[in-house]
This record gives sequence, structure tokens and C-alpha cells, in this order.
Amino acid sequence: MGIEETVQSMEQNNYEEGSALTRTRLTLLEGIALIVGTNIGAGVLSLAFGTKNAGWPVLLFWVILTGTLTTIMMLYVAETTLRTKKDLQLSGLTEKYVGKIGAWIMFISVAINALGAMTAYASGSGEVLSELFHIPNFVGSLIFFIPAALVIWLGLKTAGVAGRVVTIGMLILIGILIIASIIGPKLKSEFIFYANYTYAIPVFSLVVFSFLAQYIVPELARGYSSDENNDIKNLPRAIIIGMLITAILLALVPLASLGVVGPDNITEVVTIAWADALGHWAFFIANGFALMAMLTSFWGIGQSFMTNIVDHFKFPSEWDKKYRLISVSIVTITPFIIAYSGLVGFVDALSIAGSFAGVVMSIIPVVMINKARKLNEQEPAWNCGKLAHPLIQGLTIIIFIGAAVYSLLGLLNLLPKGW
Repeated sequence: MGIEETVQSMEQNNYEEGSALTRTRLTLLEGIALIVGTNIGAGVLSLAFGTKNAGWPVLLFWVILTGTLTTIMMLYVAETTLRTKKDLQLSGLTEKYVGKIGAWIMFISVAINALGAMTAYASGSGEVLSELFHIPNFVGSLIFFIPAALVIWLGLKTAGVAGRVVTIGMLILIGILIIASIIGPKLKSEFIFYANYTYAIPVFSLVVFSFLAQYIVPELARGYSSDENNDIKNLPRAIIIGMLITAILLALVPLASLGVVGPDNITEVVTIAWADALGHWAFFIANGFALMAMLTSFWGIGQSFMTNIVDHFKFPSEWDKKYRLISVSIVTITPFIIAYSGLVGFVDALSIAGSFAGVVMSIIPVVMINKARKLNEQEPAWNCGKLAHPLIQGLTIIIFIGAAVYSLLGLLNLLPKGW
């Protein structure tokens, strides 16, 4: 039995009849790694550049607020998934609890967010590998995309195991860079503790995008509900711990890089300028971190996008080779084409995706959890409790819609863009 057949067999354990999606088994650490790895990608690499006009204190405020609200929305999706008998992705859950129009809106949101991130990875990976090996950007992107696509083809369990290994390595590298920034050239207060609230809202859109893992909750749910011996409470634990680690990193990476480089010299992919400022020794460490960040995020987002395609278009099975080839091709080839079309820049792509996704992921999870509680298809092994209070739900919707309207006006050059 080959690798592909072995993985497929593992993922089809406890497969629920009637669902095109299969179940696997994830450990708590693998779930946390998937969340951190998915989140720490294009967003963290672009935040320092996106924050240069607003200042780090503005970023810190948004990381805390957005991280809290996004985590709550993820817990809403988790409870909705646990109240649903059939294994569904976000598109399928939305169709069940909101309707077909809502399902299309959710699918478009997933697609825009995923393609926005992967477009950034296509251009960003090419730029980083070009710096490392002096090869054309296009060739560098190809080198990145081939192994990245292979892991998505092999499935969720492979992504979880690979993500755990690479995420640990990524955290070690970023820890070295942050410590080196503090004890080496030292952080300059004038580069950090300034604030211009005129540019505050655009930063919010980038921060929303940086919490990408909100889309992989149904994937995680399938990893924590495969049998009675698998503790379903690992699902909320993985979400909360993974999002907390993410928030810490989203605050520390811009703090250290801006503190050393300064807002005038920061680059769109932060590790390039950061490594230059720290010295020649940091070159490979910084760019190694960037590649790992993009790779782990690619796996999480790509896996989620692929299964959303399967679910939304009612493919017979995610493991049917013909349909899997179609799904994986859409996930991997489309962003590559967009990246080299020259249509959008690295940070612009993330901001656009974050604005649209923020609105959808603030409204639809609220509707879904309220409807799922009313229908009560099955009693969940875990629920959100008072986190689903109407005041929390209303506040979240207002904040995300307001930020999206601002971002739209920024694209039309009616308000400051932010960078």
C-alpha cells in the first residue's frame, strides 16, 4: 500500500455515510499547530509594513480585540459543527442553517480569503527563495508550491503532522530573531511607541486577515470527533490555545522588526529588511522563518479551501481522485496565476481579503449558532455557553462591518489607505 492509499485509509476511519468529507484523528498538539501554522503566514509577514503609519500601539489594540472576537466566532462554528450530525464544511453548514444564498456568500468568502493568502504566498515565497538562492522569483514560487500542494493532496492528517513539526521549527526561529533584536541592535522606542489613529482602521483589516484559522474549524471538528475515546473538549482547547499563541506572535514580530528597522525602511515581507538590520547571520534564519510561516499557513488554508469546494459543489467524495485533482488544482494553480498577473500587491491582497472575510465571519457564525441551537439536531458534547450572548454577537457584527466599509472607501481613495 502506497503513501496516498495509507493516508486515505486513515482519513476514512469512521466515515459518516452521506457526507463527502471524511474523519481523521488529531492530537491536541496537532490541532494547536494547525491553528498557529495557518494563522502565522502572510498576515504576520505583512503586519509590520501595514502598521508603519499607524504605529505598534494601534496594532496591539487590534490584535487583542480582533483575536478575542475571532476566537469567539470560531467557538460559535465549533458548537454549530458539534450540533450537526452530518460532517459539513463551512459552505455546507451555512447552506443548512442560513440557506443557499448564505452558502454562496460563505463560499465566496472562503475563496477570496484563501486566494488572497495563497496569492501572497506565491509572490512572497518566490521573493524569499530568490533572495536565498539568486533564482528568478517565478522559479522560487514553483519550488515552494510543489511540496506544498503534495501535502494538501495527502490530506488533513498529513497536514497536521507536518504542521506540528514545521510549526515547532518556525517558533524556534522566530524566538531567535526576537531575542536577537532585543539584546543585539536593541529596540528603539521612537520606532515603536508612536501612534497615528488616522490609519487605525486599515490595520484592523490586516489583523482580521492574520487570524486565518477561523476557516479551518470544521476541519478540526472532524479531527476531534472520530471516536468516543477522543476528547471533544480538545476542540475548544486547541482553538483558544492556538489563537492565544497567534496573538502573542502577531504582537511580538512587528514589535521586534519595527523596533530595529524603523517604519521608513520596513519591507512588505518583513523578514527581508529585518534580516538586513540584524546582520548577515540572520539572513537564513529570517527567510527560513518566512518560508515556514507561508508553508504551514498554505497547508491549513489549502486543506480548508479544498474541502469547501468538495462540500459546496456536492462532489461525491473528497477522496475521489478525479474530483480531488480538480479541487487541489483550483487551490494551488489559481493563486499562482493571480500572483504573476501583476493585478494586486502583497499587502493590498491581504487587506481586501480581510475586509470581506471579516464581515462574513462575523455575521454568518452568529446566525448559524442561533439556528443550530433552535433546531438542536443533536446535543453537543461541548457548547459556548454565555459567549453566545446577544450583546457579544451584536458588538462583533458592528465592529467588523464598520471596518469593511472603511476599507472599501480606502480602496476608492476616499479615506487613508494605511500604507
